[in-house]
Amino acid sequence: MNYKVNLIVGAMALSMGGAVMAQEVVRIGHVGPTSGAIAHLGKDNEMGARMAIDELNAKGVTIGGKKVRFELLAEDDAGDPKQGTAAAQKLIDSKVVGVVGHLNSGTTIPASKIYSDAGVPQISPSATNPKYTRQGFKTAFRVVADDVHLGGTLGRYAVNELKGKSIAVIDDRTAYGQGVADEFEKGVKASGGKIVAREFTNDKATDFTAILTSIKAKKPDVVFYGGMDAVAGPMLRQMKQLGLNVKFMGGDGICTGELPKLASGTLADGQVVCAEAGGVEGAEKKAMEDFRVAFKKKFNTDVQLYAPYVYDAVNVMVAAMQKAGSTEPAKYLPVLAKTDGYKGVTGAIGFDEKGDIKNGALTLFTFKGGKREQIAVVR
Repeated sequence: MNYKVNLIVGAMALSMGGAVMAQEVVRIGHVGPTSGAIAHLGKDNEMGARMAIDELNAKGVTIGGKKVRFELLAEDDAGDPKQGTAAAQKLIDSKVVGVVGHLNSGTTIPASKIYSDAGVPQISPSATNPKYTRQGFKTAFRVVADDVHLGGTLGRYAVNELKGKSIAVIDDRTAYGQGVADEFEKGVKASGGKIVAREFTNDKATDFTAILTSIKAKKPDVVFYGGMDAVAGPMLRQMKQLGLNVKFMGGDGICTGELPKLASGTLADGQVVCAEAGGVEGAEKKAMEDFRVAFKKKFNTDVQLYAPYVYDAVNVMVAAMQKAGSTEPAKYLPVLAKTDGYKGVTGAIGFDEKGDIKNGALTLFTFKGGKREQIAVVR
C-alpha cells in the first residue's frame, strides 16, 4: 500500500564566531495521508521520516566535501490520488531532489509519473501494487515486497495451513485493495482452494451487512479482505454480530496495532491472519527492536506499521548521495539503483532492475489478547 520524501538543495551561510562555514540545506519531504480514516498510518510514516532526519543531523553528514543539514517537508495527500499528484507537483516546484512516498498504491502510482518526468528519485515504503515499478520509470523504487508476493503467499497459506476449503474475498476497489485481493485469489486457486464469493465495498464504507449476509449463506471457512484497517475493524465487528465466526485474512493494510481497537474488542484470539511486507529474523531482530524502543521514547507512541520502512528509505537515499558525492538527482540516482546489501532496521535492502526490493520478506501475524503476535517470516 504507500508515501514521500523531498529534498531541496539550497545554500546557507552559518556565522560561527566570525567564521563563515558554507552548509548545504537538503530538504527531505514526506507525503502520506495525515488526515482521513488512515491518518494514524500516515502520521506513523511521517514520524519515521522525522526520526531518520533528526538522527542524520545529529551525526553530521558530509556529501561531496560539503556539510549538509537536512530539513523535512511534510505534505498530506489524504489517501486521495488527486491530492497526491498536487502534493507531488508542489514538491517538484520546490526543487526537491528526492521523495519517499506515498503510502497508498492509489496515490503512489499517479504521483510516480510526476517524479519520473522531473528525474527525481522516489522510494515508496509501503506501496505494494505491482504496477508501480512496472511502468518503466527509472526513478521508482520500493523497500517492501509487492502484492504478487504478498497476496499469493496469503492465498497459499489460507489453503495449506488454515485448511480453507471455501473462501470468500472482499476488496475496497482501491489500487491496493483490489490488487492484493486478486493475487490472493490466484494463490488460493493455484493451491486447489475454492472461492465461493467475491464482493466489494469502498474505503470509506461503514455498513457491510448486505455483503456479509450474502457471504454467510455460502458458508465460507475463511474471509479475506483487501483494504485498510479503518474498514476491516468495523467489518470484523459486524461479522461477529452476524455470527460469522470464521478466520479473517488480509494484507499489510489491516496488519496494524490499531485493528483490535477498530474492531471494538471483538477479535477472537488467532482469528485474524495478516501479512506485513518485510520481516527480520535472528540477529536482525535486535535492530528492529532497538528502533521500536527509540521510536517510543522519541514520540511517546508505538510504531503502527510502516515507520521503520520510511526510516530505512530515507537512509538508503542519503547513503546513495554520500556514495555519489552529490545530492543532484542525476548523479546519485544511478548509485541508488545499484543499492545492494544495505543493512536497514527492516533487513537487507537491494533493488532489482525494476526498482523492486530483492528477496523481499513477508511476516505473518495474528492477534492474541488484543496484541499482534508474529507467526513466521517467509520469503
